[in-house]
Amino acid sequence: MRRSQLFLKTRKDISKDEISRNAQLLTRGGYVNQVMAGVYSYLPIGLRVLTKIEQIVREEMNAIGSQEILMPALHPREIWEVTGRWNAIDVLFKLKGAGDRDLALGPTHEEVVTPLAAQMVNSYRDLPQAVYHIQTKFRNEARAKSGLLRGREFRMKDLYSFHTTQEDLDTFYDRVMAAYMKIYRRMGLGESTLITFASGGTFSKYSHEFQTLTDAGEDVVYEIAGTRTVAGMAERFGINSEIIEDQEALAGILPNYQPGDEAKLVKHKAIEVGNIFKLGTRFSTACGLTYADASGKPQHPIMGCYGIGPSRMMGTIAEILSDDKGLIWPEEVAPYKVNLISLKASDPATQQAADALYESLQRAGIEVLYDDRDLSTGEKFADADLLGCPWQAVVGPKGAANGVVEWVNRKSGTKQELPVGTWPW
Repeated sequence: MRRSQLFLKTRKDISKDEISRNAQLLTRGGYVNQVMAGVYSYLPIGLRVLTKIEQIVREEMNAIGSQEILMPALHPREIWEVTGRWNAIDVLFKLKGAGDRDLALGPTHEEVVTPLAAQMVNSYRDLPQAVYHIQTKFRNEARAKSGLLRGREFRMKDLYSFHTTQEDLDTFYDRVMAAYMKIYRRMGLGESTLITFASGGTFSKYSHEFQTLTDAGEDVVYEIAGTRTVAGMAERFGINSEIIEDQEALAGILPNYQPGDEAKLVKHKAIEVGNIFKLGTRFSTACGLTYADASGKPQHPIMGCYGIGPSRMMGTIAEILSDDKGLIWPEEVAPYKVNLISLKASDPATQQAADALYESLQRAGIEVLYDDRDLSTGEKFADADLLGCPWQAVVGPKGAANGVVEWVNRKSGTKQELPVGTWPW
């Protein structure tokens, strides 16, 4: 894509109301534009990043055998009354439809997916099943803040699974846990993300959150020393601050627990980037979802729920993988792999060399953003650092004359000159 044609304007300054790092960088870089607090438009390069994040999530959900569907955002009041949550969820957006009908914008989809499963599941032979969707969700947050980290409108992948036994749910639950950690590693956050024990509320003894450590986080977690193995990978674990005073819970989590051991845990601030729950039969019972077991007796499936927010992931990456110059995108989610910079667009030889490199990168299937604008060198480099593509390819008059390109790695800052047609990776 030629920068001169791209629907993009970077900015040096933004509103003082945008105090979070991710909002500042993503807005200045032209990735997003705020419509109101907690609501953003995704501009072309921002949508490219969001789409790539969602594709990673989609690939890992498909890899564990779940199937993608798409459920509606608009829900009738009746399905929320069945589960008793119409008045129980304080962030539920409520509105009036035609005929004065009460409607809601979905913050979550248990009320939709469970009756849907009832149309598909009749026998134990129909189970297990797991379906997910990626959709825009809505929550009427009283204090939407922190850019993409806490929005009123946001993107969410929620997966729901249905099982005949607790053991089957437990097995699938662990597979999802491993898949989530693979997602975070692919996005450059694996080393800084803890699997955190949290309260299961009314559903189960525990749930698990995935917390990425950063001083910008709103959550407080306590890291457990050492690692535990999940699907063959050594992962870091922690405990959410909401259960740190529960000695019964701590005894079930910490090996050889003795009162006072919690003081030895390492305290961190973190951003929650995912959560998973064992729902039991809470929703299958409320919604009348049953299957006939091997003896023909009706049973309620045991359910699991698994959430991860692509838009929040985008904000988290911007918070953590950035420096004082701008963003530093991991290659799998970067809007473009290469930011090609022509240092002297007014010089025909330089322009010709840059054009030729642009065409060769495209022929090689490499995503490239070509800064062909007639601007100063300083402006182009500042924009390239702000946008944060993994590689910068610099073509100047000297390089054009000698048939070489200077390659700059955005993360490390290392530079190297290579012959035209040679890539640094």
